[in-house]
Amino acid sequence: MMSEIANFVQIAALNKAAGDPFRLELLRVLAQDAYGVLELCDIFAYKQSGMSHHLKVLAEAGLVTKRREGNSIFYSRALPASDAVLAQLQQHLYAALDQITLPEALVKRVDAAKLDRAVLSQAFFAQHAEQFKEQQDLIAEYPIYGQAVADLLAKTELPSSHLAVEIGPGQGEFLPVLSAQFATVIAVDNAAPMLAQAQQRCAQQALTNIRFVCNNTDFFASSEAVDCVVMNMVLHHTPSPAAIFSDIAKGLKSGGVLIVTELCRHDQDWAKTACGDLWLGFDPDELQYWAQLAGLKNGNSHYFALRNGFQIQLQQFVKV
Repeated sequence: MMSEIANFVQIAALNKAAGDPFRLELLRVLAQDAYGVLELCDIFAYKQSGMSHHLKVLAEAGLVTKRREGNSIFYSRALPASDAVLAQLQQHLYAALDQITLPEALVKRVDAAKLDRAVLSQAFFAQHAEQFKEQQDLIAEYPIYGQAVADLLAKTELPSSHLAVEIGPGQGEFLPVLSAQFATVIAVDNAAPMLAQAQQRCAQQALTNIRFVCNNTDFFASSEAVDCVVMNMVLHHTPSPAAIFSDIAKGLKSGGVLIVTELCRHDQDWAKTACGDLWLGFDPDELQYWAQLAGLKNGNSHYFALRNGFQIQLQQFVKV
């Protein structure tokens, strides 16, 4: 009886929280991205006290979650509830909201918030390109995960071996693996200094089937269909991680595969300063949820811990 009453209370709280037009618009914006309170205040032109109140109501109803990133707290739309009844209600609400087109002015302010993050990330890599590998190795050196990614790729069934894309190739360590397996490889990075390092490595190894493109994942909107996308230790640098999955899914062939190597969530905020990280890793469920929203299904996954307290997740996703 107590559990049934609790269900009624939770359902009532969810409906109450969703009974406000502003909170519904807020949930719509939080569909795929996490934002800090001040970012949301700028996006909605809203006072901080009022924004904090609305976020508290949504959090108490289980519709948003918060996570600490260094000294900041970010809010995102909650993953489906564990309770079947609540999850069904929650999913129907999300599905209805996601069919609504946001006002153009609001979309522009959302894009401006993402651009601010991207500018900070690009500035970091422009200033620290030469030292980045040394700093990144403090967290996870390429040899720790590189062979595991190569092994997973070798065992993966693909539509063809025509075209692969690596997003954020760093200094190009994994590009020789892709070059040997695919007729054409495209290396995409929005930081020109990092892309130049990858290009130099490939030139030294005489890899002639690799193209280098300075762009973000908007690249997929105009690219030919891709068999495989690899993204190694990149997602925690990106302004909008969930949007990356959506962009990639648009470019993949049916049956095409995305392989992601990424940090699990951690609390070592020194990585933000030393490595330009925007996010302190991710829960595996987050990646899987974003992939599902983009039309990708879960494939194989592996997890391995590092001596310095970090854990790496290696996940595979297939376009349905």
